Amino acid sequence: MSATKIINGFPHIPYSREYWDIEKITTASQDYYQWLDQRRTVRDISDKAVPKEVIENLVKAASTAPSGAHKQPWTFCLISNKEIKKQIRQAAEAEEYESYHGRMSEQWLDDLKAIGTDWHKPFLEEAPWLIVVFKKVYELGEGKKSNNYYVNESVGLACGFLLTAIHQAGLVALTHTPSPMNFLSKILNRPENERPFLLVPVGYAKEHAFVPDLQRKPISQVASFFE
Repeated sequence: MSATKIINGFPHIPYSREYWDIEKITTASQDYYQWLDQRRTVRDISDKAVPKEVIENLVKAASTAPSGAHKQPWTFCLISNKEIKKQIRQAAEAEEYESYHGRMSEQWLDDLKAIGTDWHKPFLEEAPWLIVVFKKVYELGEGKKSNNYYVNESVGLACGFLLTAIHQAGLVALTHTPSPMNFLSKILNRPENERPFLLVPVGYAKEHAFVPDLQRKPISQVASFFE
């Protein structure tokens, strides 16, 4: 078998991995589900240091996500600087205060009661790292624009990979989306082709962390089989 195959002028390499029988893939899928079901959104994040190398590995894992035309339209800003984290917290809490005091509907506020959130966001300073994910709505090189494709879908997939990688590393995170998020572009001085997508505080859970006692929907409510 040839090591490479040329398609449309571009090299393609053989794909291979170990073959698993039905019993093994069934066990593996069940084990993976049970492990991933332990992942929770955690707001009680310790200020215990996390090595930069770990954060780099998490981003590399996230960047293995598929993307439209393999454009990889994302930028991960990795923040441990205390002053920048303080600026982000102040700006985020200002937006969140407005949301909790007028922007959100009564139904929305009622739905959030079980989660126990409010406009205070201390984790934005307490967490050792903030990962701010930006989507590249287009590429900008040498003053010229070029298209990216399925940007929201691609960046959303990368964020999912990121959260899984964080869980695998024994750390915790939450997905924070203060609205609007334009302040992140200003604080981090991002270029015009990038838009803030997600703010993810990352670290260890505090010793006495609590999470809501919530139940996930059963398979019957999230899937429809057509056999």
